[in-house]
Amino acid sequence: MDAHIKKRMKEIGGEAILFDVSLSQYTTFRVGGNAEAMYRAGNLKELKEMMAFLMDEGIPYLILGAGSNLLVRDGGLEGVAIILDGSFASIEDINMAEPSILAGAGLLLNKVVNFCTEKGLAGVEFLAGIPGTLGGGVAMNAGSWGKEIKDVIREVAILTRRAMVERKDSLNLKFKYRGLELNTEEIILNARLNLKFDKPASIKKKVISNIERRKQRFPFDMPSAGSIFKNPEGNYAGRLIDAVGLKGRSIGGAMISPKHANFIVNKGKASASDILALMDLAMVKVIEMFNIQLIPEIKVVGKG
Repeated sequence: MDAHIKKRMKEIGGEAILFDVSLSQYTTFRVGGNAEAMYRAGNLKELKEMMAFLMDEGIPYLILGAGSNLLVRDGGLEGVAIILDGSFASIEDINMAEPSILAGAGLLLNKVVNFCTEKGLAGVEFLAGIPGTLGGGVAMNAGSWGKEIKDVIREVAILTRRAMVERKDSLNLKFKYRGLELNTEEIILNARLNLKFDKPASIKKKVISNIERRKQRFPFDMPSAGSIFKNPEGNYAGRLIDAVGLKGRSIGGAMISPKHANFIVNKGKASASDILALMDLAMVKVIEMFNIQLIPEIKVVGKG
């Protein structure tokens, strides 16, 4: 990334642009190398201008979200890490007649849940306690307790690689298990969620219950990225990893959680390489014993 490119990025983004940024500060794993640049996008006009420039220059970019469900390799990230902030991290509209809300992709899932609870709008309680943003939740089709975010999506706004905003309703969105089919370089901007009325106290009770269930089942006392592998059809990744004797196994500063074997935790000084080594070990052992291929749920990016 030469001086000309950096200068132009500063002209577009101003103080929202930083260079040579450690991504360990921005990921829930608390590991990873540096990004060449980081951009906090605050509004659509500026984001469009920045994306047009990056596309013209052939500069890669990654929507960082809350940095959950993500592992950045130790060599860092080429190009630009983008965080959707400002108007992208707010409730854009609330329709009490339907009822529904339109929320920005950069808004944390817990803030979506809290807002709905206060307004007496039910339907997203299952997202309580899941780290990440709404955009990340839509892209990964986040879910728990038998429910997925696709179940409450009415419409999603997407910024295409040609800097056009397209709105797609649920019938034209191709969700899958822990994923949504998107064209390369498309960015989720916001989503409208279908909800229903309930008493705030009743919703809050369910939210608290779901958070407590998550605390009991999953390790939240150390940095992690949530579930490492997708559950194979008819089985559970954590059960398989436990069955091959890897629960509690450590490599360097990373450990397969003794509490839940589908979580890898950072004991304090883990590297991305430590985590990747544990992932490889789990995949090898499970395929040797059960002939089942574990598929990573987390996204692995960057240079080794």
